[in-house]
Amino acid sequence: MQKLDYLRESPSQTAGPYVHIGLTPNKLGNSGIYPADLGESPIRPGAKGEAITITGTVQDGAGMILRDALIESWQADANGIYPGNDPRGPADPNVTGWARIIADFDSGEWVLKTVKPGAVPFPDGRMMAPHIALWVVARGINLGLQTRIYFEDEDNSACPVLQRIEHRPRVDTLIAKRAGPGQYRFDLILQGENETVFFDM
Repeated sequence: MQKLDYLRESPSQTAGPYVHIGLTPNKLGNSGIYPADLGESPIRPGAKGEAITITGTVQDGAGMILRDALIESWQADANGIYPGNDPRGPADPNVTGWARIIADFDSGEWVLKTVKPGAVPFPDGRMMAPHIALWVVARGINLGLQTRIYFEDEDNSACPVLQRIEHRPRVDTLIAKRAGPGQYRFDLILQGENETVFFDM
């Protein structure tokens, strides 16, 4: 058996200025590394379902918008099936499910264009309300933060994940607000009043 007690965990550090250089070089104007940045969109042309656009910002505890935030998203297709090994059948081939999104360096706004996901089964058979999982990094964040986007025009009342949040008013921090046909607003608050619920996963 291999002994692993001689290696120590590397110290964590905040996301610095090199995150975008390594992960989204084309968006910075550093072309030629990849033909296109990985995760540019979670969908391809022909994806089935309701096309939606989610817009938001990432704000620190002082209310300052972080213009260097990077977000990765993961979702099911419109039928609630994830790409890959889902036992319920093949997912929509035009939904990869994964995207890498950066905030606009001037406004701090990020935009995710996708299709609204369907409900997904919980391990015990109950259904989780339609949602998109997010992983967030930015300056000042030692470990990536994990959260979810739910939708105010869906029935979220029986979602087993949302039911586990003890402080019920905080559930609202996970709900994207409808801003128009196919348009949603979802701001992430890292600290303080209305702090977004983050999950330990």
